[in-house]
Amino acid sequence: MKQLYIFLLCFFSGLYVSGQQFLPKGFAPGEQQTFIGLPEVPVAPDVIYTPPTGSEVRTAAEWEEIQALFVTWTSYQSVLKEIVRAARLEVPVYIICGSSCTGSTDSTSIKTYLTNYGVPLSNVKFIYAPCNSVWIRDYGPNTVYKAGVDSITMVDWKYNRPTRVKDDTVPRSIGRRLNIPVHELSQSPNILVSTGGNWMSDGFGNGFGSELTLDENSSLTTSQIDQISDTWMGISRYTHMATLPYDGIHHIDMHMKLLDEETLLVGEYPQGVADGPQIEANIQYVLSNFNSVYGTPYKVIRIPMPPDQINGYTYPNTSGNYLTYANATIINKTVIIPQFYTQYDTTALRIWRQAMPGYKIVGINSNATISASGSLHCITHSVGVDDPLMITHQALSNTSNTTTPYEVEAYIRHRSGISSATIHYRTDTTQPYLTASMNFTAGYNWNGSIPAQPAGSTVYYYIHAEAVSGKTQNRPMAAPQGYWKFTVDGVTSLNEFENVSISKIYPNPSHGLTCINLSGNMQQRISVKLNDILGRKVLDIFDGTIGAGEKNIFFNSIGLSEGVYFVTIDSENVQAIQKVVVK
Repeated sequence: MKQLYIFLLCFFSGLYVSGQQFLPKGFAPGEQQTFIGLPEVPVAPDVIYTPPTGSEVRTAAEWEEIQALFVTWTSYQSVLKEIVRAARLEVPVYIICGSSCTGSTDSTSIKTYLTNYGVPLSNVKFIYAPCNSVWIRDYGPNTVYKAGVDSITMVDWKYNRPTRVKDDTVPRSIGRRLNIPVHELSQSPNILVSTGGNWMSDGFGNGFGSELTLDENSSLTTSQIDQISDTWMGISRYTHMATLPYDGIHHIDMHMKLLDEETLLVGEYPQGVADGPQIEANIQYVLSNFNSVYGTPYKVIRIPMPPDQINGYTYPNTSGNYLTYANATIINKTVIIPQFYTQYDTTALRIWRQAMPGYKIVGINSNATISASGSLHCITHSVGVDDPLMITHQALSNTSNTTTPYEVEAYIRHRSGISSATIHYRTDTTQPYLTASMNFTAGYNWNGSIPAQPAGSTVYYYIHAEAVSGKTQNRPMAAPQGYWKFTVDGVTSLNEFENVSISKIYPNPSHGLTCINLSGNMQQRISVKLNDILGRKVLDIFDGTIGAGEKNIFFNSIGLSEGVYFVTIDSENVQAIQKVVVK
């Protein structure tokens, strides 16, 4: 009898899963046609339609401490249950459900489903609220703090899926459950259309997105969009990157992710394949024009964009799905990353573990969702803690110094103030950490040092801080298992180049913003021109001085006739020419 009961339970659970409506991450049939004149979300008495007030409004970064993870229990339960399994060990997981959710049901059925698959229900909570689709990252709210690390609030954009008005009310449900104010950009004159999948924040006023945001707000200028983002979310620098030719949804979380204040994880295709050239052009544009909050160039970690095994190992430019390992979610000390098949999964896991040592890296099969152009980041949303203790530090670089201490500087902040901060360091991972005190210098800055080490050493370290209130925090958050590290090699090296040359041009064929990667062996004055096939000058691209090493310069091919062109470099000693095709 018991076996029959289990069989029937699983059978009906299977019917429940298979009978859902799977709304895509992008526009469903008919939605795009009704894009103009988006339906108004009803005004709610507990929603605020003006920006957060007070000084230093700050949007949190995704690697900051969170208090909860949210999912909407609609489609793709096979993936959602694994998210719940991993995330509930870090934070409470809130499942938004109820008869108003497409394909959803009451919490009893969900509890049964999770239990059948061995997912414990401790730290799993339920919210009965209306919703339409699983893509909560796009319509969920953004965690914003007033006075930098003080009062938490949430800012919510308008969601541009005309038939999914219920999705646009989910932030209100989250705010009511957690008792957090919600500021909405949904009522005239304060309307901004945007999606969380096309958004990254570094926690210090720098935001990233694709030019989709500009396209979706065509009635606003770029300056107006940037000003709204600054006023409502404290984003003083909003970087808009060119959209990609083969990414139909144009959300940057499908190919890149900020891992910390200075590190970008970027998806990489084989040379010349699919969106690879445009991704590279965008990244080089960022590297050439913007620095991290520390005033230094961003670090870039490459991770493969695998071919679609199910569709004959094809890439998006040949009808393959948009497989990605960048579409991951950081949940305090755990990171969940998409998995597709072993050949590429093992490489992706290794890269993530090297990039975030000490964090628990959990792979979750995402073949079910990827055909809808979304993965784990797309179907999860987090809310920051009420009481953040913020530690920011630029990781020390490898050094040849074997004689003087290594200075460690950090920005440490809590609303009650900081009572103490310490550096924990070691050169042998089998031995305990040693400790060095940090001293308050000015503002929110603290300073300490690690003693000099002999050549050949690798130094592992992290920072610990305690607030006046008694709250403590480590950075990296996964410390002591997690750490920063640098090596003491005792030697210096220089990259040498024989002459000025064009290393590569991408994307090529060109269809918009295009990057020219130059290299040279010394400081010299050069001019760079674009000529047509008859040798006639079409554009003056650059005229100035470059130093030794590499430099990226850019031109925009929009408006040029299709055909073959030549990029020509003239310097005192050499001329270099390379072909570029405009499509």
